[in-house]
Amino acid sequence: MQRLAIYPSYARASDAWVDPSLRTAVLHRIDADGWPRTDGWSPGTAAPLPPDAQRIPAPHVANDGIAPILDRAASGRALGESDIVRLFQARDDDFAAVCAGADSLRREASGDVITYVVTRNINYTNICSFKCQFCAFSKGKMSENLRGKPYNLSLEEVARRAQEAWERGATEVCMQGGIHPDFTGQTYLDICAAIRAAVPGMHVHAFSPLEVHQGAATLGLPVGEFLLRLKEAGLGTLPGTAAEVLDDEVRAVLCPDKINTGRWLAVMREAHRAGFRTTATIMYGHVDGYVHWTRHLLRLRELQAETGGFTEFVPLPFVHMEAPIFLKGRSRRGPTFREAVLMHAVARLTLHPLITNIQTSWVKMGPDGVKTCLQAGANDLGGTLMDETITRSAGAVHGQEMTPETMESIVRSIGRIPRQRNTVYADVSEERYSASFMPRALASADVRARAKG
Repeated sequence: MQRLAIYPSYARASDAWVDPSLRTAVLHRIDADGWPRTDGWSPGTAAPLPPDAQRIPAPHVANDGIAPILDRAASGRALGESDIVRLFQARDDDFAAVCAGADSLRREASGDVITYVVTRNINYTNICSFKCQFCAFSKGKMSENLRGKPYNLSLEEVARRAQEAWERGATEVCMQGGIHPDFTGQTYLDICAAIRAAVPGMHVHAFSPLEVHQGAATLGLPVGEFLLRLKEAGLGTLPGTAAEVLDDEVRAVLCPDKINTGRWLAVMREAHRAGFRTTATIMYGHVDGYVHWTRHLLRLRELQAETGGFTEFVPLPFVHMEAPIFLKGRSRRGPTFREAVLMHAVARLTLHPLITNIQTSWVKMGPDGVKTCLQAGANDLGGTLMDETITRSAGAVHGQEMTPETMESIVRSIGRIPRQRNTVYADVSEERYSASFMPRALASADVRARAKG
């Protein structure tokens, strides 16, 4: 493979080796391993899929370095750090072989069924006291003249949106927001109680480990005790967001004021001990490298072996267009298509058989991109969302809702069987399934008219 006029190892360490006037140009032209990007695709864009998408179903032969690693993964043996890094480096036939190996394990774990959930995203505030360099969603004070108007939804509006979601067939509301400086743990308890009072049957999937940590601290409670209070208030499961990349070398650049790797894992450990199931995520493709992705996966695998609490792993490729760190010229343009697909495939190979569900994000990958991921180890299409705001704030173009009809059409187009699930992967009732196919327009979501504060 051709390189730039700088060797990959130096491109990866551009802060040390590249003149400041050239760093942005280098970052925009390389992948996470320092090699050139060879196409115009980035997560969240409408660019056509590159040729790598066509490699997966084509005949291939893995080289002698990749084949033994795939054999170990297929037999259920744990992969080491060097093995996983090597899988992320796969290209051409090796790339196709890694995807095929992952898809074989997908078939072993879940057959030809592809699942999805009818859910509504409720981002209750975009006001945040943290300054994460990747986030284009959170807003500060109006005087700072940032994009859009800061808002903070009332409890009544949160409950109304949950009720509306139920009427449209949802079984889940997924709720996260900025860390509002006025929020305490009581705020999160009140949100759960408001939804439970309005829609008793709705599953509440809410609050990242950062929000749980912050909520417990404001009430002066141990995290475990606060989690039990959230459960009593109606919380069902937790999203494994705010993880970004679980490596403090990356977090020091990307989100230095956020909880560190150890604290994220500790909150999740407490959640699993309290009886909560959670998801796990990675947000990758910015200032990180393959070794960081590898350490992230290994840390998740270790915790899952201890607690068994993760329901799924969700790769979230970095959407760069409006992200502060990209606009400052300090990050890459998200992962390449090859890297984005490999994250699903390598996760399947690394986490097997401990985490059996690998989700792919249609908002990040697009409708055609998720088809590729579903043939490379993924077995879940995620949620219908109804109101997707965080990724669109970063510049993604793939819309804010995908209907069940479209979800099932995507699944059938690759010869798979769609199944609508709930948050913990059980079948939904016939009543919920039927309701999700009855089109109802959402009421106006003008948060300025419905917000407080």
